[in-house]
Amino acid sequence: MPAAIILVHGLRTSATMWRQPREELERRGIRVVTVDLPGHGTRIAERFSFDTALAVIGDAVAIATVETGVKPYLVGFSLGGYLAIEYLARHPGTVCGLLAASCGTAPNRIILGGWRLIARAIHRLPDRGRLINELAVRAFVPPIGAADVLAGGAAIDVMDDALSELRALDPIAALIQIAAPVLFVNGQLDHFRMHERRYLKAAANSRLVTIAGSTHMVSVTRPQQFTAALLTEYATVTDTASLAAVSIAGCGH
Repeated sequence: MPAAIILVHGLRTSATMWRQPREELERRGIRVVTVDLPGHGTRIAERFSFDTALAVIGDAVAIATVETGVKPYLVGFSLGGYLAIEYLARHPGTVCGLLAASCGTAPNRIILGGWRLIARAIHRLPDRGRLINELAVRAFVPPIGAADVLAGGAAIDVMDDALSELRALDPIAALIQIAAPVLFVNGQLDHFRMHERRYLKAAANSRLVTIAGSTHMVSVTRPQQFTAALLTEYATVTDTASLAAVSIAGCGH
């Protein structure tokens, strides 16, 4: 049985954002595990912390390993990407490889502090910012992808906790400790790619794919290109080349 793929979503979204990549992966016979982080999706009532979030990833890794008999492949988007990097640095050897998407800027305390102030102001609105969140998603994501993102609900109340916890992370220092293959996937128009070259230099066994025309939410704005990049890397890492017989048109290296 081929290695499972674990998909970890971003801030304010949920496991539903992965519907399009998940269906394509499952069509190819790959076991896919999508998780909801604390404060998101089916766990929206829980308080977010990095310890609990990393525990969710750890549980998924353990289950996937038992089910398939081999180490899984870990994928994280945005917040999920930061968490996936930190998880692998703390737990080396538990996964066969890592794809970190849309998290190519190291957290900055000043910027995060500004975002926290904005989040708190939005939360004072009568709907706590749900309408703003929905309008933003529909404005920047194609209709099918937007529907997937919104299907799991909007994790509005998690913002302050997550942004506060991000201050403690140092993804570049974490990447230095990772020996497993790492693929960075960023949208060409993403504002979260400021330090992508430093990430590449820090990770000993890494490469970068830039998806042309994509913004931050690369897996829902360009799902076919994102899945193609994932499958190509997965096939290389797991030596299952037949699973990667897909076009990667639109992907730039």
